[in-house]
This record gives sequence, C-alpha cells and structure tokens, in this order.
Amino acid sequence: MFDVLFQVAPDGQYYVQWLLSGLGWTLLLAFCGWWIAFALGVGVGVARTLPSRWVNAIARTYVELFRNIPLLVQMFLWYFVFPELLPASIGEAIKQMPPPWGAFWPALLCLSLYTSSRVAEQVRAGVEALPKGQKEASAALGMSVRNTYRFVIAPQALRLIIPSLTSEVMGIYKNTSVALTIGLLELTAQARAISEATFQTFAAFGAATVAYLLLALCAYRLMSFIDRKASIPGTTPPRSKPARRIAFFRKIGATQ
Repeated sequence: MFDVLFQVAPDGQYYVQWLLSGLGWTLLLAFCGWWIAFALGVGVGVARTLPSRWVNAIARTYVELFRNIPLLVQMFLWYFVFPELLPASIGEAIKQMPPPWGAFWPALLCLSLYTSSRVAEQVRAGVEALPKGQKEASAALGMSVRNTYRFVIAPQALRLIIPSLTSEVMGIYKNTSVALTIGLLELTAQARAISEATFQTFAAFGAATVAYLLLALCAYRLMSFIDRKASIPGTTPPRSKPARRIAFFRKIGATQ
C-alpha cells in the first residue's frame, strides 16, 4: 500500500523524503510552539489569580481573545494582516522572507499564542484547586506575593495539572496542520503534495495519519512518565480492586 512512498519524485527525491521533511517541520513547529506557549501560559494563568484587578482583567482579556478566535482565522491574521499593520519597511521585510521561514514564523506565533491561552486556563484551575490556607500561611510567614507564587503556589499547581496539559501537548502537534493554509510544507501539506503528484490519496494520507498517531502516543507516554514522577503524594486516585489484585499477585510472583 505504501509502495508509492519509495518511488522517485519529479525533483529526484523519494516521496518518503517529502514526508520526512514535512514531519521535521511539524516537530520543529510543535516543539518551539509548546515551550513558548507554556512559558506564556504559566505567566498569564498566574496573573489571572492575582489580587490586582487590573492585572487580572488584562490576563482575562488575553485568554478570551486568543482562545475564542478560531485558529485558522488567527493564522490568516498573522500571515496576511499583521505585516500590513507594521511600518512599511518592517512589513516588507517580513513579507520578503525566503520560504519556508516566511510562513514558519507567523505559524509559530499563532500556535504559541493560541495554545498559551488554553494553558493559562489550566494553570488558573490548578492554582484555584489549592487550599486557600497556603496563601494565608505564606503571608503569616512574611513571604511576599511574588515569593508565595514562586515557591509555594506555582510548583504545586503545575504538578496538579500535568494530566490536563497532556491534551494540550498532543493538540499542538495536530494543530500544526493548519499551517499548510499559509504555505508551510509540514506533514499534512506534504501528504497532500504526494497525493496530487501520484493520485495515491489513501497511501499519502494513511502514512501521515500513522505519523500523527505515533507522535500523539509518544507525547502521551512522555507526559504520563512526567506525571508519575512529579505527582503530589496523596493526590493520585486509588487503584481499583482488580488493579490492586493484579499488583498483589505480581508481587507474590516476584518474591518466589
């Protein structure tokens, strides 16, 4: 079924090389976008829980703006509209960037801001899930608000929300496919190019589907490992009776 991937393309490469090139851009876009989104999301999420009404309002506006506008619309705005709003010299420099960087940077900015708004809501929920007495205890010890969030609140909140962040990590890999609309030859765009060149649509998009599935599984396993290592003692739900029974018999077998 996937024999077409090992045929020679018109440019002298194999079609599988097109797919691997797209996979590379997908990984680069998702990896860089996630860390930018995580840093911004933590800052905005914490700001949403601060006592300052002005800071809270600005952070809430940020979240509502980037979370409620469709990702495709944001992608078009950053690529087509944003350069027109800048001074002419800067806008022309952005539009004249050689491919694929002319599409990569707007896509990275779009994915980072969109994902950060979702991460911010996860962080806010994590902070609000902590007992209020921790802030009061920190204040009683003479800790400033900044040090309270830095050393007490934020570390615990981030450990609590690792399971919910898993979906965001997996989602950013899938959302990179939107970048094909502005010309970035990521995984989906390369699959479409193979389909148009060979008319083997099932093979091209089947291979892309397998690649996305493997990326999602790797992200899930990595986040599950981090969750196990960073979980707060006493917050992990107890295992069911069958799971405890299996673990018991495994323990017995290990001692024999």
